[in-house]
Amino acid sequence: MTATRMVVLGGGFGGIEAMRVLERHFRRREDVDLLLISDQNYLLFTPLLPQIASSTVEPRHIIQPIRDIRDRRRFRFLRDRVLGVDLRERRVHLAEGDVAYDFLVLALGGTTQTYGVPGVEEHGFFFKGLEDAVALRDQVIDLAEHADHARDSLRRRELLTMAVVGGGYTGVELIAELHDFFHRYVVPRYRGIEAGDPRLLLLEASGEILSGVHPILGRRARAKLQREGIEVRLGAKVTRVEATGVEINGGHIERTGLVVWVAGVKGHPVLENLGLPLDRAGRVVVNRFLEVPGFPEVCGVGDTVAVAGHPEASVPIIPAAIAHGRLAARNIVSRLEGRPPVPIEFSPQGMLVSLGMNDAVVDLMGFKFSGYFAWLFWNALHLYKLVGFRKQLQVALDWALTQVFLRDSAIIRRPQRCPICAGAKSGADGTRS
Repeated sequence: MTATRMVVLGGGFGGIEAMRVLERHFRRREDVDLLLISDQNYLLFTPLLPQIASSTVEPRHIIQPIRDIRDRRRFRFLRDRVLGVDLRERRVHLAEGDVAYDFLVLALGGTTQTYGVPGVEEHGFFFKGLEDAVALRDQVIDLAEHADHARDSLRRRELLTMAVVGGGYTGVELIAELHDFFHRYVVPRYRGIEAGDPRLLLLEASGEILSGVHPILGRRARAKLQREGIEVRLGAKVTRVEATGVEINGGHIERTGLVVWVAGVKGHPVLENLGLPLDRAGRVVVNRFLEVPGFPEVCGVGDTVAVAGHPEASVPIIPAAIAHGRLAARNIVSRLEGRPPVPIEFSPQGMLVSLGMNDAVVDLMGFKFSGYFAWLFWNALHLYKLVGFRKQLQVALDWALTQVFLRDSAIIRRPQRCPICAGAKSGADGTRS
């Protein structure tokens, strides 16, 4: 008898959760084949990416190999790149061949939304994956190296002017981490750089930052960033990114040494060719059971989907992806066993945002607080959410050591000249990260 094959595409939080639920239910069923496919062989804990860029946490400490997560579980793992899906033939096209399925979970995640702004692809740094964070860290240090021996103070300030585009929680946490890195490490250690040389810009097109938290906490966060000398600009729509600056609102140009683009999320490119209804962000529109219209054997989770009629369940955050993965797997089990599927019931419970060392804002389940104890709570919760005790211990030690010793400023990649110095873009490979 041919086994029923259940395939999960994507090794993020949504995909891993879906496979965990499926595996728990079918672990003793030899007539069910479970397969997880991802182009990365690890699960990335994305909330700590800003701390990679600031040399607070070592890169390998926030990733967990999928084979370690699997351990004794019976599902199979295949590292391969998804090229497309034939929904009618029920086949997944991979770089190294095709895989047939009976049930499919689309958990491919998303990519960075550029909104068609000219120059973003060529000159901006994206901040989505581990490689992006490492490349950004190295580029920041590289700029500091060039600025350290720049004789002209104006040129030095241009090199150390860094713009983060997007005032969501990633943008706010990243700009706060960069501020800590400059003022706790770069300024004391680089003799040619003074405290007033680094200039950090947070550019947000809307009228507020951290739109997902309570307005009072949002204003508190903005005031804290501004007190630290970070320039928070609201209503600042970036209309062009250049090698040496950004154009704001179609007119004013700020000269910068670096532009980091964290302005939005869009669906995975593979989704464009499935012939399915997509929302404005390029995500597959699924029903309240997370099923793809016309193909009930296919479910979508995480950044891959928008749930029709349920915007609160469509936010691109980790808790939503986990809830999607759990429900998608349970509905697949229900369909296989002849029971009706269950609709999604998810809404964000709040948001936690770090504002750098010793400060954070928390809006969680009706509790709203900020300051040092909020920062301790942020650390404790993120440490708890890390997968595996070893990773929890490694990150905890990284945090403790940062309190005692200086951060590491070694450039891992081959150094490249910065865009202002060389008159050309620079990134992880000398072109763009």
